[in-house]
Amino acid sequence: SFQNEINEVPFFDIQLPYELALKIFQYLGKTELGRCAQVSRTWKVLAEDEVLWYRLCQQEGYLLDTSISDHSCWKLVLKNCRAREHALKTNWKNRIGAVSQLQYEVGKILCDVHSCDGVVIAGYTSGEVRLWDTRTWDYTAPILEPMHGPGDAGPQPHVSFVRINSSLAVAAYEDGTVSVWSLMFGREPIHRYQHNQRIQALALGSEGATVATASGFEVKVESPNDRGFWQTTGTFEIQKLVSFLNLVPDVTGSPVTVAAAEDIVYLLKAEDPGKILHSVYGQPVTCLDVSAHEAAFGVKTFGWLLNEPNQILLYNLETSQCLKKMGNSIGDFTCVNLQNSPPNMLVTGNKDRRVRVFDLRKSESLCSLYAHQLGVSAVQMDDWKIVSGGEEGLVCVWDQRMGTKLWEMHARHPVRHVWFNSHSLITANIPDEKTPRGASITDDDLTAHRKHRGIIYAYEFSVDQLAVESVLPICRSSYDEVTGYNYNIGLAVPYDNI
Repeated sequence: SFQNEINEVPFFDIQLPYELALKIFQYLGKTELGRCAQVSRTWKVLAEDEVLWYRLCQQEGYLLDTSISDHSCWKLVLKNCRAREHALKTNWKNRIGAVSQLQYEVGKILCDVHSCDGVVIAGYTSGEVRLWDTRTWDYTAPILEPMHGPGDAGPQPHVSFVRINSSLAVAAYEDGTVSVWSLMFGREPIHRYQHNQRIQALALGSEGATVATASGFEVKVESPNDRGFWQTTGTFEIQKLVSFLNLVPDVTGSPVTVAAAEDIVYLLKAEDPGKILHSVYGQPVTCLDVSAHEAAFGVKTFGWLLNEPNQILLYNLETSQCLKKMGNSIGDFTCVNLQNSPPNMLVTGNKDRRVRVFDLRKSESLCSLYAHQLGVSAVQMDDWKIVSGGEEGLVCVWDQRMGTKLWEMHARHPVRHVWFNSHSLITANIPDEKTPRGASITDDDLTAHRKHRGIIYAYEFSVDQLAVESVLPICRSSYDEVTGYNYNIGLAVPYDNI
């Protein structure tokens, strides 16, 4: 080809070897490369070299796990990636996409919901645990079987907590039992253990296989050994009742747990069992989140300390130093998201109905949104948007830089779970009232009334990627959509495939 014939590239009044010329061109961006390609035929070959465009792709964060030989034209690949990202952003802003409800009638009332990368786990008052893989769009959800003993007839205990990561699903029940399932090996639990009292908190490592539970004054950490047999890797005695529990991600060696019990935050390691990270008498912790190196939590102060309002504290887990005290609000901080936020950022929700974004390098908030009618109950952000859920049942999507609301959606119960990635969003409205009047356990009716049940929504914004085959023929409308109307409701008439 022509490229192989070029050994010397003309650079003004000197000839440079191709490799050297390529090194110079590595400092140019997309626009400059486009201009250079118009200089001459030799420069065009150089400016469209695959190495340059592959590097640009990697720098912008696209296709990070691919090698240069995977595609033949990286310039086109970059163009397509950027176009797709732009389309997704537009769809998010205009709420264009497919939305579906993940409902399970027989489960009675929703107790807890969690999700990981589009796979949703839900636990119900009927004692059942259910999975949905929203990435496949056919939603055939398996029910994860509990381990039945021979004398286990009668009603199952309610599910108190569920958690999921890329390989495991875990559920804790009202009677103090914990079941662990492997997502690879089907519906039977691979491990089960028991606490004597009610479980107050459950944590599952974001990767790998570590489960931590808190019950009474005890925190238990369970994980499999190198041969795959589950065992208790740590039992910690704590003086107070745990309200929040998190496993620190990306830890090599024995797992590290952060537990908030009333006004004390513990850092629980096998070699240092009772280490206290933070403790101020009479100032309870109201929310907690943990990243690989830091812990962020809200602290509630009381009225007589007027100079110390409610704050978010940020601690370094390696040095146990308090790095930052952020915010000062009259309301309690109710939720904080550190692990899923962009680098050096943190987003919080508060009882004073505001969502605040903090830069961890400064102390004052970057933006403060008056978001909900009641307190904020769940929140997550990325580099341009914030999704927040409130106690009144509203889910709101915000443009972070503009501080404006893009759209909102309402359901009856408080929003207890919000998760999104670039193209999908999962929200769960979970009722506080688990035994509504007229729905007792002795009723023959296996389903609860729809208004009591709670609901999970799954949004998919990459509409161009949806498998058309998964939509029922009855709903495939070939009419052109009316312009200016963006709620994307297709027609559903039996004979509208004209």
